[in-house]
Formats: sequence, structure tokens, C-alpha cells
Amino acid sequence: MIRSGTVDIAFWMFSAGSVVAAWLVFRTDSMVRAAYWLLASFAGVGALMVLLNARFLGLVLVLMMAGEMTIMAVFMVMFMMNPAGLNPMTMVHQHRTAKIAGVFAFAGLALVGLVADFPDRPADARRDPTSDLGRELLGDSMLVFETAGVTLLATMIGAIAIASKRGRYGDAEQGSAPPALEEKPPEPAGMEH
Repeated sequence: MIRSGTVDIAFWMFSAGSVVAAWLVFRTDSMVRAAYWLLASFAGVGALMVLLNARFLGLVLVLMMAGEMTIMAVFMVMFMMNPAGLNPMTMVHQHRTAKIAGVFAFAGLALVGLVADFPDRPADARRDPTSDLGRELLGDSMLVFETAGVTLLATMIGAIAIASKRGRYGDAEQGSAPPALEEKPPEPAGMEH
């Protein structure tokens, strides 16, 4: 059995880690790094939910965010004009609007957390909350979710095959050259005479 003091320490560590990782999402200068900082923040929130005995929701959150952020990073590496999504770039636009919206969102959520009268309805110990939650979240849409998962997997495999070194149109190393300084567009790889 984990002692209460240990749970409290873990709670504050994961809370602080989640906030710092969320802050780093907007401070980093790369889309890929931002995706993984966001994953770290959500993983911390998932750990908090596990500590609060919402184990199913916490683990589903970590699982979903790990898959989503990895897919996003893979697609950014393959298809961004900014090579691999790693070159420096500004992650925040409309600075004043973003700051004002952030302050108002934080104040509103804090106000709800402090003054709202949340219901206290203990769950019936004889019922399986995980099964009830699954039915509530997915209902009759389980087949749709499963199909979407397989479709995303097939899309990832296809995208990786297209973006590999060999590529869709032959070896990427063959005939590649730095762009010319004049306006004339360079010839495609493999088309030189």
C-alpha cells in the first residue's frame, strides 16, 4: 500500500512537471519538440488521474496522447517544408491575443474550481465503472473507432513508404543538387541528360 505522504509528493511532482512541460510547448522553437513536450504534459496529467484513482481514464489519456503526438511528429518530419520540423520557428502567433485569452481562460477555470459545488455521488461498488464508462463514451461507435485506428495505421505505413530514401519516384540521392540562384526551377531528380 502506498502511503499518503508518498502520494502527495508524487501528486505535486507530476503537477509541476505537467505545467512546466505545457509551458515548454510554447517556448520551444520546433514543431516536433513541441509535440513531445505536449505528450509529456499529458502524460503527467494521466499520472495525476491514476493517483486520483481514475486509473482507466489516466491510462487511456496517456495511450491516446502517445499515439497522437507520435503520429503528428512522424507526419511533420516527413512532410513539413521546414526540414523535419526541427528548424527554429515561432510557436506562438498573435502574442497579445494569446496572453489575454490565456489569462481569461485560467481565471475562469480557477473560479469554477474554487466556487462550484461539485456533486458527491459515490459509485455503486457492485457495478463495473470501466464498462459503464466505455459504453458512455463509445456507445454504438466502437466499430467506427476500431476502423479509424486501422485506417490511421495504414496511412502511417503508406506515408513512411512514400517518404523513405527510395521514395515514390526513385532514389532521393540520385541527381539531387542544391537549388540554383537564378529563378529557373531545378530539374527533378533522375531527369538530367
